[in-house]
Amino acid sequence: MRLHTREWGTGERIAVLIHGIMSDHRTWRRVAPVLAERGYRVIGVDLRGHGASGRGEYGAGPWADDLVETLPDRPELAIGHSLGAMALALAVERLAPKRAVYCDPAWELGGHAVSAAAHFADFKHVTRTVIRGFNPRWEEADVDVELATIADWDAATARALPDTYAVSRTPARPVVPSLVVLAGADSLVPPAMEGELTRRGFEVRRVPGAGHTLYRDDFEGFMTALDGWV
Repeated sequence: MRLHTREWGTGERIAVLIHGIMSDHRTWRRVAPVLAERGYRVIGVDLRGHGASGRGEYGAGPWADDLVETLPDRPELAIGHSLGAMALALAVERLAPKRAVYCDPAWELGGHAVSAAAHFADFKHVTRTVIRGFNPRWEEADVDVELATIADWDAATARALPDTYAVSRTPARPVVPSLVVLAGADSLVPPAMEGELTRRGFEVRRVPGAGHTLYRDDFEGFMTALDGWV
């Protein structure tokens, strides 16, 4: 499936941005313009079941395949967050970016996948008060974006999570030079796995104090964590 995309900038280097579940390209509202200012043509996708992209069969394979079908080959940079980091890891060999950045990747849910699916489905009817309570560090514009992207999201994507995570999605090795940027609190990657990722060849950095959507909790800290990679 060819996905809906949004572009920023006209640089010769290409950067692609891949969001997490319940979100779409609008989540990158601060990251994308900065990359464009640094000389990139930035392409943000809406994953299948999100934003203005089509609906259909959901799962790890389709989410990854759609990236390969939609995005240009060999971009300079590919950044994926959460579910988007999982899809990027599955597509990275075919997409062949020069560098990949995985932001608090959803590579392992294991036995939590069923409860996570129910939790995400419940968020279809979330209120502004709840979003603000969960994310006290967000700017109001990010709360606005979250409400808008959830409204445009197909909650049926959550039902695909148990099958998606019936097996480990943690890459055995980085196919291209790869950075993993982890939240400082409540990261999806436990501290014990940080050393294993380093052993496998990933560079790992944390954004202290930031939660799962680290680029919205601490934008400056997130961009600092990307030093040398963008």
